[in-house]
Amino acid sequence: MFGTLGIIGFGGPAAHVALTRREVVERRDWLTDAVFVDYVGLTSLIPGPNSTELVMLIGRRRAGIAGLIVAGTAFILPAALIVLALAWAYVTWGATPTGEALLLGIQPAVVALVAWTLLGLARTALRGPLLAAIGISAAVAWLLGVNELLLLVAGAAIVAAARIRAPTTVAAIAPLPVVADLATRVASADLPALFGVFLKVGAVLYGSGYVLIAFLRGDLVDRLGWLTDAQLLDAVAVGQVTPGPLFTTATFVGYLVLGVPGAIVATIAIFLPAFVLVALLGPLADRVRERPLTSALLDGVNAAAIGLIAAVTLQLGAAALRGPLTVAIALVTVVLLAWGRLPSVAIVGLAACAGLGAAAIGIGA
Repeated sequence: MFGTLGIIGFGGPAAHVALTRREVVERRDWLTDAVFVDYVGLTSLIPGPNSTELVMLIGRRRAGIAGLIVAGTAFILPAALIVLALAWAYVTWGATPTGEALLLGIQPAVVALVAWTLLGLARTALRGPLLAAIGISAAVAWLLGVNELLLLVAGAAIVAAARIRAPTTVAAIAPLPVVADLATRVASADLPALFGVFLKVGAVLYGSGYVLIAFLRGDLVDRLGWLTDAQLLDAVAVGQVTPGPLFTTATFVGYLVLGVPGAIVATIAIFLPAFVLVALLGPLADRVRERPLTSALLDGVNAAAIGLIAAVTLQLGAAALRGPLTVAIALVTVVLLAWGRLPSVAIVGLAACAGLGAAAIGIGA
Protein backbone atom coordinates (compact mmCIF):
# COMPACT_ATOMS: atom_id res chain seq x y z
CA MET A 1 0.00 0.00 0.00
CA PHE A 2 2.67 2.53 0.99
CA GLY A 3 4.58 1.69 -2.19
CA THR A 4 1.50 2.66 -4.18
CA LEU A 5 1.25 5.93 -2.26
CA GLY A 6 4.89 6.59 -3.11
CA ILE A 7 4.05 6.27 -6.80
CA ILE A 8 0.92 8.46 -6.83
CA GLY A 9 1.95 10.89 -4.09
CA PHE A 10 2.12 14.09 -6.12
CA GLY A 11 1.53 17.43 -4.40
CA GLY A 12 3.87 17.44 -1.43
CA PRO A 13 3.31 16.70 2.27
CA ALA A 14 -0.32 17.88 2.45
CA ALA A 15 -1.23 15.53 -0.38
CA HIS A 16 0.70 12.68 1.25
CA VAL A 17 -1.26 13.17 4.48
CA ALA A 18 -4.53 13.15 2.54
CA LEU A 19 -3.67 10.00 0.60
CA THR A 20 -2.47 8.23 3.73
CA ARG A 21 -5.60 9.09 5.70
CA ARG A 22 -7.84 7.83 2.91
CA GLU A 23 -6.07 4.49 2.92
CA VAL A 24 -5.49 3.85 6.64
CA VAL A 25 -8.58 5.54 8.13
CA GLU A 26 -11.34 5.39 5.53
CA ARG A 27 -10.52 2.28 3.50
CA ARG A 28 -8.65 -0.04 5.88
CA ASP A 29 -9.80 1.20 9.30
CA TRP A 30 -6.30 0.80 10.75
CA LEU A 31 -6.56 4.03 12.75
CA THR A 32 -9.30 6.28 14.02
CA ASP A 33 -9.30 9.90 12.89
CA ALA A 34 -8.33 10.93 16.42
CA VAL A 35 -5.19 8.77 16.43
CA PHE A 36 -4.32 9.82 12.89
CA VAL A 37 -4.53 13.50 13.83
CA ASP A 38 -2.30 12.84 16.86
CA TYR A 39 0.27 11.19 14.60
CA VAL A 40 0.19 14.17 12.23
CA GLY A 41 0.80 16.50 15.16
CA LEU A 42 3.60 14.43 16.68
CA THR A 43 5.54 14.01 13.44
CA SER A 44 5.25 17.76 12.84
CA LEU A 45 7.46 18.31 15.89
CA ILE A 46 10.51 16.39 14.71
CA PRO A 47 12.90 17.38 11.91
CA GLY A 48 12.84 15.64 8.58
CA PRO A 49 10.15 14.80 5.98
CA ASN A 50 7.06 14.80 8.19
CA SER A 51 4.67 13.02 5.81
CA THR A 52 7.23 10.25 5.35
CA GLU A 53 7.66 10.05 9.12
CA LEU A 54 3.87 9.77 9.44
CA VAL A 55 3.95 6.72 7.16
CA MET A 56 6.78 5.23 9.24
CA LEU A 57 4.90 5.80 12.50
CA ILE A 58 1.83 4.05 11.13
CA GLY A 59 4.01 1.17 9.97
CA ARG A 60 5.51 0.91 13.45
CA ARG A 61 2.05 0.76 15.00
CA ARG A 62 1.07 -2.07 12.68
CA ALA A 63 4.22 -4.22 12.84
CA GLY A 64 6.84 -2.72 15.15
CA ILE A 65 10.30 -1.73 13.93
CA ALA A 66 10.00 -4.04 10.93
CA GLY A 67 6.78 -2.28 9.94
CA LEU A 68 8.47 1.10 10.34
CA ILE A 69 11.30 0.08 8.00
CA VAL A 70 9.03 -1.55 5.42
CA ALA A 71 6.53 1.32 5.34
CA GLY A 72 9.21 4.00 5.09
CA THR A 73 11.22 2.16 2.44
CA ALA A 74 8.14 1.35 0.37
CA PHE A 75 7.09 5.00 0.39
CA ILE A 76 10.55 6.40 -0.43
CA LEU A 77 11.86 3.87 -2.95
CA PRO A 78 9.48 4.48 -5.92
CA ALA A 79 10.09 8.23 -5.81
CA ALA A 80 13.85 7.74 -5.46
CA LEU A 81 13.92 5.45 -8.52
CA ILE A 82 11.89 7.92 -10.57
CA VAL A 83 14.20 10.77 -9.58
CA LEU A 84 17.24 8.62 -10.36
CA ALA A 85 15.91 8.01 -13.87
CA LEU A 86 15.33 11.72 -14.35
CA ALA A 87 18.83 12.48 -13.08
CA TRP A 88 20.23 10.07 -15.68
CA ALA A 89 18.17 11.83 -18.37
CA TYR A 90 19.38 15.20 -17.14
CA VAL A 91 23.03 14.20 -17.30
CA THR A 92 22.59 12.42 -20.65
CA TRP A 93 20.51 15.02 -22.50
CA GLY A 94 20.84 18.13 -20.37
CA ALA A 95 17.12 18.33 -19.56
CA THR A 96 14.33 16.44 -17.83
CA PRO A 97 10.79 15.70 -18.99
CA THR A 98 8.37 18.23 -17.49
CA GLY A 99 5.29 16.04 -17.35
CA GLU A 100 3.06 19.11 -17.77
CA ALA A 101 0.22 17.17 -19.38
CA LEU A 102 0.29 14.60 -16.60
CA LEU A 103 0.27 17.23 -13.88
CA LEU A 104 -2.56 19.12 -15.60
CA GLY A 105 -4.91 16.38 -14.41
CA ILE A 106 -3.15 15.24 -11.25
CA GLN A 107 -2.74 18.61 -9.54
CA PRO A 108 -6.44 19.58 -9.31
CA ALA A 109 -7.32 16.05 -8.19
CA VAL A 110 -4.72 16.28 -5.43
CA VAL A 111 -6.12 19.66 -4.30
CA ALA A 112 -9.60 18.16 -4.09
CA LEU A 113 -8.27 15.16 -2.16
CA VAL A 114 -6.43 17.39 0.33
CA ALA A 115 -9.47 19.63 0.83
CA TRP A 116 -11.71 16.59 1.39
CA THR A 117 -9.29 15.17 3.93
CA LEU A 118 -8.96 18.54 5.65
CA LEU A 119 -12.69 18.58 6.37
CA GLY A 120 -12.49 15.20 8.09
CA LEU A 121 -9.41 16.11 10.11
CA ALA A 122 -10.85 19.46 11.15
CA ARG A 123 -13.96 17.80 12.60
CA THR A 124 -11.69 15.72 14.81
CA ALA A 125 -8.98 18.25 15.72
CA LEU A 126 -10.87 21.54 16.02
CA ARG A 127 -13.25 20.70 18.84
CA GLY A 128 -14.49 23.93 20.39
CA PRO A 129 -13.88 27.64 19.85
CA LEU A 130 -10.32 27.71 21.24
CA LEU A 131 -8.96 24.97 18.98
CA ALA A 132 -10.81 26.40 15.98
CA ALA A 133 -9.34 29.84 16.68
CA ILE A 134 -5.84 28.35 16.93
CA GLY A 135 -6.28 26.55 13.61
CA ILE A 136 -7.51 29.67 11.81
CA SER A 137 -4.83 31.85 13.37
CA ALA A 138 -2.10 29.37 12.42
CA ALA A 139 -3.28 29.34 8.80
CA VAL A 140 -3.30 33.12 8.56
CA ALA A 141 0.03 33.53 10.35
CA TRP A 142 1.76 30.96 8.13
CA LEU A 143 0.49 32.69 5.00
CA LEU A 144 1.98 35.90 6.42
CA GLY A 145 5.35 34.20 6.80
CA VAL A 146 5.49 33.04 10.44
CA ASN A 147 7.64 29.91 10.99
CA GLU A 148 5.56 26.74 11.22
CA LEU A 149 7.45 25.27 14.17
CA LEU A 150 6.82 28.45 16.17
CA LEU A 151 3.10 28.17 15.38
CA LEU A 152 2.98 24.53 16.51
CA VAL A 153 4.72 25.38 19.79
CA ALA A 154 2.46 28.39 20.36
CA GLY A 155 -0.67 26.32 19.77
CA ALA A 156 0.48 23.73 22.29
CA ALA A 157 1.32 26.36 24.91
CA ILE A 158 -2.01 28.17 24.54
CA VAL A 159 -4.13 25.05 24.96
CA ALA A 160 -2.03 23.79 27.87
CA ALA A 161 -2.27 27.15 29.63
CA ALA A 162 -6.02 27.30 29.10
CA ARG A 163 -6.66 23.78 30.43
CA ILE A 164 -4.10 23.40 33.16
CA ARG A 165 -4.30 27.03 34.33
CA ALA A 166 -0.80 26.85 35.72
CA PRO A 167 2.65 27.86 34.53
CA THR A 168 3.30 25.64 31.54
CA THR A 169 6.54 24.73 29.90
CA VAL A 170 6.73 23.67 26.28
CA ALA A 171 9.94 21.75 26.81
CA ALA A 172 8.06 18.50 26.26
CA ILE A 173 7.48 19.39 22.62
CA ALA A 174 10.62 21.34 21.85
CA PRO A 175 12.59 20.07 18.86
CA LEU A 176 15.35 17.61 19.48
CA PRO A 177 18.81 19.11 20.00
CA VAL A 178 20.36 20.31 16.78
CA VAL A 179 22.93 17.87 15.52
CA ALA A 180 26.40 19.34 15.13
CA ASP A 181 27.76 19.97 11.66
CA LEU A 182 28.49 16.50 10.32
CA ALA A 183 29.85 17.52 6.95
CA THR A 184 33.61 17.82 6.80
CA ARG A 185 35.02 20.51 4.53
CA VAL A 186 36.59 18.71 1.57
CA ALA A 187 38.34 19.86 -1.53
CA SER A 188 36.53 17.41 -3.82
CA ALA A 189 33.45 15.23 -3.64
CA ASP A 190 33.67 11.81 -2.03
CA LEU A 191 31.08 9.43 -0.62
CA PRO A 192 31.76 10.05 3.11
CA ALA A 193 31.53 13.82 2.62
CA LEU A 194 28.33 13.43 0.58
CA PHE A 195 26.88 11.21 3.29
CA GLY A 196 27.75 13.81 5.93
CA VAL A 197 26.09 16.68 4.07
CA PHE A 198 22.79 14.88 3.60
CA LEU A 199 22.80 13.28 7.05
CA LYS A 200 23.06 16.77 8.53
CA VAL A 201 20.19 18.03 6.39
CA GLY A 202 17.94 15.11 7.33
CA ALA A 203 18.73 15.53 11.02
CA VAL A 204 18.10 19.24 11.44
CA LEU A 205 15.78 20.45 8.68
CA TYR A 206 12.37 21.81 9.57
CA GLY A 207 10.15 23.57 7.12
CA SER A 208 9.26 23.77 3.46
CA GLY A 209 11.08 23.02 0.25
CA TYR A 210 12.42 26.55 0.27
CA VAL A 211 14.24 25.78 3.53
CA LEU A 212 15.70 22.68 1.87
CA ILE A 213 17.02 24.89 -0.94
CA ALA A 214 18.72 27.17 1.57
CA PHE A 215 20.39 24.25 3.39
CA LEU A 216 21.61 22.58 0.22
CA ARG A 217 22.79 25.81 -1.36
CA GLY A 218 24.87 26.68 1.68
CA ASP A 219 26.70 23.34 1.56
CA LEU A 220 26.69 22.21 -2.05
CA VAL A 221 27.05 25.53 -3.89
CA ASP A 222 28.71 28.01 -1.53
CA ARG A 223 30.87 25.87 0.73
CA LEU A 224 31.81 22.83 -1.34
CA GLY A 225 31.27 24.03 -4.90
CA TRP A 226 29.87 20.69 -6.07
CA LEU A 227 26.87 22.23 -7.89
CA THR A 228 25.94 25.46 -9.62
CA ASP A 229 22.83 27.41 -8.63
CA ALA A 230 21.14 26.32 -11.84
CA GLN A 231 21.83 22.64 -11.15
CA LEU A 232 20.48 22.98 -7.60
CA LEU A 233 17.26 24.58 -8.81
CA ASP A 234 16.85 21.82 -11.40
CA ALA A 235 17.32 19.22 -8.64
CA VAL A 236 14.67 20.83 -6.42
CA ALA A 237 12.29 21.20 -9.39
CA VAL A 238 12.57 17.47 -10.12
CA GLY A 239 11.78 16.72 -6.47
CA GLN A 240 8.68 18.89 -6.67
CA VAL A 241 7.20 17.48 -9.88
CA THR A 242 7.77 13.82 -9.03
CA PRO A 243 5.66 11.82 -6.54
CA GLY A 244 6.74 11.00 -3.02
CA PRO A 245 8.82 13.04 -0.57
CA LEU A 246 10.65 16.19 -1.70
CA PHE A 247 13.73 14.85 0.09
CA THR A 248 14.33 12.63 -2.95
CA THR A 249 16.00 15.76 -4.31
CA ALA A 250 19.00 14.16 -2.57
CA THR A 251 18.88 11.28 -5.06
CA PHE A 252 19.17 13.71 -7.95
CA VAL A 253 22.00 15.69 -6.36
CA GLY A 254 23.89 12.53 -5.39
CA TYR A 255 23.75 11.29 -8.98
CA LEU A 256 25.02 14.60 -10.34
CA VAL A 257 27.94 14.56 -7.91
CA LEU A 258 29.02 10.90 -7.85
CA GLY A 259 26.75 8.90 -10.14
CA VAL A 260 24.69 5.93 -8.93
CA PRO A 261 26.79 5.35 -5.76
CA GLY A 262 26.30 9.02 -4.90
CA ALA A 263 22.54 8.78 -5.45
CA ILE A 264 22.30 5.76 -3.16
CA VAL A 265 24.46 7.29 -0.42
CA ALA A 266 22.71 10.68 -0.49
CA THR A 267 19.25 9.06 -0.37
CA ILE A 268 20.14 6.83 2.57
CA ALA A 269 21.79 9.69 4.44
CA ILE A 270 18.94 12.20 4.17
CA PHE A 271 16.26 9.69 5.24
CA LEU A 272 18.25 7.84 7.92
CA PRO A 273 17.53 10.39 10.70
CA ALA A 274 13.79 10.05 10.03
CA PHE A 275 13.92 6.29 10.62
CA VAL A 276 15.84 6.82 13.87
CA LEU A 277 13.62 9.65 15.15
CA VAL A 278 10.40 7.75 14.46
CA ALA A 279 11.81 4.65 16.16
CA LEU A 280 12.47 6.80 19.23
CA LEU A 281 9.10 8.57 18.99
CA GLY A 282 7.07 5.38 18.53
CA PRO A 283 6.97 4.19 22.17
CA LEU A 284 5.82 7.64 23.28
CA ALA A 285 3.20 8.23 20.59
CA ASP A 286 0.42 6.18 22.14
CA ARG A 287 1.12 7.34 25.71
CA VAL A 288 0.84 11.07 25.14
CA ARG A 289 -2.91 11.00 25.90
CA GLU A 290 -2.36 9.42 29.31
CA ARG A 291 -1.47 12.72 31.04
CA PRO A 292 -3.58 15.90 31.03
CA LEU A 293 -0.64 18.19 30.26
CA THR A 294 0.75 16.25 27.31
CA SER A 295 -2.78 15.66 26.01
CA ALA A 296 -3.45 19.41 26.09
CA LEU A 297 -0.15 20.15 24.40
CA LEU A 298 -0.93 17.68 21.63
CA ASP A 299 -4.41 19.15 21.08
CA GLY A 300 -2.81 22.54 20.55
CA VAL A 301 -0.23 21.14 18.14
CA ASN A 302 -2.95 19.30 16.21
CA ALA A 303 -5.08 22.44 15.86
CA ALA A 304 -2.12 24.44 14.56
CA ALA A 305 -1.16 21.60 12.20
CA ILE A 306 -4.66 21.57 10.70
CA GLY A 307 -4.37 25.31 10.17
CA LEU A 308 -1.05 24.82 8.38
CA ILE A 309 -2.56 22.15 6.12
CA ALA A 310 -5.44 24.51 5.33
CA ALA A 311 -3.00 27.27 4.37
CA VAL A 312 -1.04 24.92 2.12
CA THR A 313 -4.29 23.76 0.52
CA LEU A 314 -5.14 27.36 -0.39
CA GLN A 315 -1.74 27.77 -2.03
CA LEU A 316 -2.07 24.48 -3.91
CA GLY A 317 -5.53 25.43 -5.09
CA ALA A 318 -4.39 28.82 -6.34
CA ALA A 319 -1.63 27.15 -8.35
CA ALA A 320 -3.62 24.17 -9.67
CA LEU A 321 -7.12 25.48 -10.40
CA ARG A 322 -6.32 27.69 -13.37
CA GLY A 323 -9.37 27.30 -15.59
CA PRO A 324 -12.54 25.34 -16.39
CA LEU A 325 -10.78 22.03 -17.07
CA THR A 326 -8.86 21.90 -13.79
CA VAL A 327 -11.91 23.05 -11.81
CA ALA A 328 -13.97 20.31 -13.47
CA ILE A 329 -11.37 17.67 -12.61
CA ALA A 330 -11.37 18.84 -8.98
CA LEU A 331 -15.17 18.68 -8.77
CA VAL A 332 -15.29 15.19 -10.30
CA THR A 333 -12.64 14.10 -7.80
CA VAL A 334 -14.83 15.32 -4.92
CA VAL A 335 -17.78 13.36 -6.31
CA LEU A 336 -15.68 10.19 -6.56
CA LEU A 337 -14.38 10.68 -3.02
CA ALA A 338 -17.92 11.11 -1.71
CA TRP A 339 -18.95 7.97 -3.60
CA GLY A 340 -16.19 6.11 -1.79
CA ARG A 341 -15.93 3.13 -4.13
CA LEU A 342 -12.60 3.87 -5.82
CA PRO A 343 -9.14 3.69 -4.23
CA SER A 344 -6.92 6.75 -4.34
CA VAL A 345 -4.64 5.27 -7.00
CA ALA A 346 -7.60 4.85 -9.36
CA ILE A 347 -8.80 8.42 -8.80
CA VAL A 348 -5.35 9.90 -9.37
CA GLY A 349 -4.90 7.65 -12.42
CA LEU A 350 -8.17 8.84 -13.94
CA ALA A 351 -7.16 12.44 -13.34
CA ALA A 352 -3.79 11.84 -15.01
CA CYS A 353 -5.53 10.31 -18.04
CA ALA A 354 -7.85 13.33 -18.21
CA GLY A 355 -4.85 15.64 -18.25
CA LEU A 356 -3.07 13.63 -20.94
CA GLY A 357 -6.24 13.43 -23.04
CA ALA A 358 -6.90 17.14 -22.78
CA ALA A 359 -3.35 17.97 -23.77
CA ALA A 360 -3.52 15.58 -26.72
CA ILE A 361 -6.54 17.38 -28.20
CA GLY A 362 -5.21 20.82 -27.39
CA ILE A 363 -7.39 21.73 -24.40
CA GLY A 364 -5.61 23.89 -21.81
CA ALA A 365 -6.24 24.32 -18.10
